[in-house]
Amino acid sequence: MKPRSCALSRASSLSPSCGLSRRTFFRATGVGLSLPWLDAMQPAIAHESSNIRPRRMVLINKALGLHGPDFFPKQKGSDFELTPYLKEFAALRGNFTVFSGLSHPEAGGGHSSEQSFLTAAPHSGTPAFRNTISLDQLVAEQISDQTRHSFLALGSHSGSLSWTRNGVQIPADKDPATVFRRLFITGTPAEIRDQEQQLRDGNSILDSVREETAALQRRVGPGDRDRIDQYFSAVRDVEKRLKVAESWSHKPKPDVKAEVPGDYPDGSDIVGRMRMMLDLAYLALQTDSTRLITFAIDVDGGVPPIEGVKESRHNLSHHGQDPSKIDQLRRIELAELQALNDFLTKLQSSDEAGGRILDQTQVLFGSNLGNASSHDTRNLPVLLFGGDFKHGQHLAFDQKNNTPLANLFVTMLQRMGIDTDRFGNGTSSLTGLEFS
Repeated sequence: MKPRSCALSRASSLSPSCGLSRRTFFRATGVGLSLPWLDAMQPAIAHESSNIRPRRMVLINKALGLHGPDFFPKQKGSDFELTPYLKEFAALRGNFTVFSGLSHPEAGGGHSSEQSFLTAAPHSGTPAFRNTISLDQLVAEQISDQTRHSFLALGSHSGSLSWTRNGVQIPADKDPATVFRRLFITGTPAEIRDQEQQLRDGNSILDSVREETAALQRRVGPGDRDRIDQYFSAVRDVEKRLKVAESWSHKPKPDVKAEVPGDYPDGSDIVGRMRMMLDLAYLALQTDSTRLITFAIDVDGGVPPIEGVKESRHNLSHHGQDPSKIDQLRRIELAELQALNDFLTKLQSSDEAGGRILDQTQVLFGSNLGNASSHDTRNLPVLLFGGDFKHGQHLAFDQKNNTPLANLFVTMLQRMGIDTDRFGNGTSSLTGLEFS
């Protein structure tokens, strides 16, 4: 395709005669709106030092585990039957691998093992514990100069999965509005305040760059127009969610004796927070604003606003095989997995440079607890989506003598182009997981 967008307005940061630069932004007062990857960018990209299709990594930890009988398949290999939880990803069956028999061999401390989920550091929860660098930060050291944001550390409540080389925890952004500002709102303090007020008034940041977007859409091909429309729709959707969230934050809660379901940003709305953060993660990946995202999903003590759920997520994780508690737990976990599937489906349906974003994005979803009811850190529930691996299988390792989860991390590092055979207690790549 010819770079017809080269004639775009001078405000849009074009390469002189080579199409759109991959770092092109729409700029206006208080707005820095980066573009998704377009066909029109390809001539410009060919002259840049980075790969045409960047590799990315999203790392998600769900602090209170998953109900094992509903998650782990009974069959090994590619002929495994989808379990009740894995049925949520039926349309993506060829794009994920489910693992069993993985853990951090020397992990401990129950809930405190969350600190080691991406570091594999031993003996969490003990006085002598000292953490090490997390998987995302090791990659960030190699690619930090390739995007506007070297990484995003997100959290649903207070946790963070990212740790520096010196074992210092990097605070997570847990406010979606803050993340949105980081991605899209720039300028002087006065310009930023003005743009934030416009958002509160119901205006879109797209209004500020209306002329540039109209000019671009006239000059690119049908495929690029579809991508731009998809991107703008996602931006508007996030803006609407943020508007609703802010309106609720300023409304007094009703004075009633009965339990009232919480609305975002109520901390009990686990799924609501998860969806908003994943929406922002999608926009960050689609615009190549960052290639590394961690997301810590933890909970507060409230009752999630999900039909049929009457107890807190933490209490239900200690179900003691009570059928009623397990039923409530399933309702919560299925809602969480549905939110994850929606995020993955967006990545799978978004194309760039002749492929899908999910093809180039490793999405790890798992937990630091294999059985939250007993605080067991063995046999962790782990899924890996995308990343251009040979998927569609259940890799089952020894249930008693677990394989180090860090071996999977080694494979993931190698897929990111990092030449290593070690990470934490992982001393090799993971057997059975191959590149496409």
